[in-house]
Amino acid sequence: MTLSVSDLNRYARQALESRFPPLWVRGELSNVTHAPSGHVYFTLKDAGAQVRCTLWRSRAQRLNLSLRAGMQVELRAQVTLYEPRGDYQLSVEAVREAGVGHLFDAFLRLKAKLEAEGLFSAETKRALPPYPRGVAIITSAQAAALKDVCASFARRAPHLPLLLLPAPVQGEGAGARIAAALDRAGRVATERAIDVVVLVRGGGSIEDLWAFNEEVVARAIRRCPVPVVCGVGHETDFTIADFAADLRATTPTAAAELASAGFHGATTQLAEHRRALRHALQRRLDTAGQRVDRVALRLTHPRQRLADSRAALLALERRMRMAMQTRQQALQRQHTHLATRLGARRPAPARLRPALDALHVALGRNATRQLAQRHMQLDALAAHLAHLNPQAVLSRGFSITRDSTGRILRNAADAAVGSAVSVQLHHGAVDATITAQHSPPAAD
Repeated sequence: MTLSVSDLNRYARQALESRFPPLWVRGELSNVTHAPSGHVYFTLKDAGAQVRCTLWRSRAQRLNLSLRAGMQVELRAQVTLYEPRGDYQLSVEAVREAGVGHLFDAFLRLKAKLEAEGLFSAETKRALPPYPRGVAIITSAQAAALKDVCASFARRAPHLPLLLLPAPVQGEGAGARIAAALDRAGRVATERAIDVVVLVRGGGSIEDLWAFNEEVVARAIRRCPVPVVCGVGHETDFTIADFAADLRATTPTAAAELASAGFHGATTQLAEHRRALRHALQRRLDTAGQRVDRVALRLTHPRQRLADSRAALLALERRMRMAMQTRQQALQRQHTHLATRLGARRPAPARLRPALDALHVALGRNATRQLAQRHMQLDALAAHLAHLNPQAVLSRGFSITRDSTGRILRNAADAAVGSAVSVQLHHGAVDATITAQHSPPAAD
């Protein structure tokens, strides 16, 4: 049987993976390459040999170690073969620095123990107050992380009081000192108005960060009466303190940003509220403007009202004249009809002539009286209309006073002393200056 190259490489890969289960290999890193895809490629070597290695992105993202050439490491890897090129390589699952394997194992054992106790349970985590009254910082007084944290608070919340509780962050007894500082933060929280504790340290090796992997620190974090933010190491560094804390930050600066997030976000919220308020006010102004426009359409100028009254009066006059003419014509027709009937039936015209003349005279007087009454009504309406004319009021000695804006003054208190006014008379107008105000006497 003849195999293809693809079949041969596939069989070789299967044989390697079945023969060698995942195992730990020690060596020195070289040719470390971080691909844009997130995968990491490097070579593991010792004095006599070397092997190519691949750390896939999914595992590289969980790695708490920064890989660099020259590092002595221990790899847990699967022996395999890259079929397209026939390259023998290791598929890396985990990486730890050589010589610290026992520390990593101790880390895993303590993490499993505390996790089983519920120390890392999400239900026990406390939310950070959005606007803390004060923040306690636990770190070394000489740590560079302290400067970064203080600079971040000064930039984002300069008014926030900070309380430094110094403690060594590495070395013998550092864990106990950190736990003591956490307990002290809890004791002074009420007195110093401390609402958040920030536990920070810069990056380092697993030995440098080991103080934050001690059980005493984890229990002190959970014992602290105020929320604790842990910002230890770099983004890839994880410690027991990170799991025990109420909130983990990727860096010390990020811890300060989380503690001051409420104040920093308040600026954006205020801007949004300002925009919403401005929009609401503009909407109310627009609505009020439309209401004013509708009211203005219903207002009538006095000149227009007089013109409308004059037109209505003329219409009434025309209707009255037409009614009088109609009535007079009807009476005339009735008179003619009665005269015709009378002429047809009168047995002695000469005898009835005086009565007929008397009726004619009475009819004339009645028509004249009705016409006089209508004229009197017309004159009364005309006099009433003339009474409503502002010029007629001015002719009786009254005047109209306006301020500098043209507004008619109705109250002496509306004219300030020293202000200029215009007085309209029956003939012409005069300008004047207010020298004093006289209020009307109070009613008894």
